[in-house]
Amino acid sequence: MTVTEILQFVDNLVFTKTDKHLDDLQKKIIEELFQGKTYKQIANIYDYDEGYIGDESRNLFKILSEVLGEDVNKSNFCWTLERGTNCSKIVSFGNNNINCYSNYEKSNYQENNNTEKAKCFYHDLTLSPKITRFYGRKTELECLSNWILNQNTHLISVLGLSGIGKTTLVKRFVDLNLQQFEVIIWRSLKFPKSLNLLIDDLLNVCKQEAKETIDDKLNQLFNILRNKKCLIILDDLENIFINRQFAGQYKPEHQDYKTFLQMITEIEHQGCLIIISQEKCQEMISLDSELYPIHSLELSGLDNPATEILKNQGLKNEETWLELINLYESHPKYLQYISILIKEVFQAEVSEFIKENSLILTEDFKSLFDSIWMRLSDIEKEILLKISQNNQPISRDEIKQSLSLSSIDIINGLQSLTRRFLLTKLETDEKLFNLSAIFREYLRIYHH
Repeated sequence: MTVTEILQFVDNLVFTKTDKHLDDLQKKIIEELFQGKTYKQIANIYDYDEGYIGDESRNLFKILSEVLGEDVNKSNFCWTLERGTNCSKIVSFGNNNINCYSNYEKSNYQENNNTEKAKCFYHDLTLSPKITRFYGRKTELECLSNWILNQNTHLISVLGLSGIGKTTLVKRFVDLNLQQFEVIIWRSLKFPKSLNLLIDDLLNVCKQEAKETIDDKLNQLFNILRNKKCLIILDDLENIFINRQFAGQYKPEHQDYKTFLQMITEIEHQGCLIIISQEKCQEMISLDSELYPIHSLELSGLDNPATEILKNQGLKNEETWLELINLYESHPKYLQYISILIKEVFQAEVSEFIKENSLILTEDFKSLFDSIWMRLSDIEKEILLKISQNNQPISRDEIKQSLSLSSIDIINGLQSLTRRFLLTKLETDEKLFNLSAIFREYLRIYHH
């Protein structure tokens, strides 16, 4: 028996269950497990996070357990598959030949897979990101699992600053729960299309020919949502909102998305739509979560796993890492940017960087913040520039006294900035608004 035979056997099993072949990482994991490697050793060999390798392995074991009708885990993985590849009995399923173990197991396998065969799985993740490392977010993953798998939540928004890890979190949930859904479709609105074309696209993935009118197309889609367990992800939703206006206002050509999101919450079905955005849309604010099955998940900085980012970047002086993490607010993208600088200029010595005793923003930071700045209204910019002049949190009254804006403009501006996650309220005093030290530094350098 060779590793090639094992890989072919496992690939057949996985394809039978998921309609997808093993990816490169899964093949590497299988090869190394058969060499007796631990998760940590595999992670080190291929430069992955140990927890990520463990999660990928357990997801693979789960698929194999469901196909084979017996528990497959790390301790019995090798001999279970060796036994399977040495067996001569064959059961045909689709276009694949699957090795089985006994007549009893063969009967169970056929019965289970007749049920699976009755289901048509439509998974299109071609536009989703490939995750090589995943840090923490255990609580957030549990929230998504509970809302989607237990509560049948129809609409979920995952929100937060650019680079905070929204897309990565949702993709990790999808990777861990592929078998829970008959339909999974991931689409990005980075270059947004009309709702009409989006619905055509969704129907096409489900092998349905779209009808003529948008009403008929929506009926087709909701019939699918009623009859199949569906998960649809729309990333970069902020791109259907108007630039230089207050947060969450739809462009004229995308107003029908608002209607679509309302329908998702109001019509009975068993699907879930996840929207990923840098700013809140009106539906997640105005709808009553007591009456409608909706939830919002707002992401902030990482906790302890932030040290793993620095470790994987090869930084030195571990005793100073916490100071660096706090300085850059545990934000994964910020830490990635500054780690690159420390490696290139400070020879990976964090202690030498800390001696600079100042926030340093690279061109990567400027590019990221410029894209945010361009989206803001003039009123929001004026408020932010005023707040950036203070190193301490500031109240609405202080802003009002120092700016020649109307009270309603200031109120709407503050609300919009909080919906973009650029301002936060102090937990100890909700009358005070706080601005990120890093974004404040950006404003001082480039907009004063």
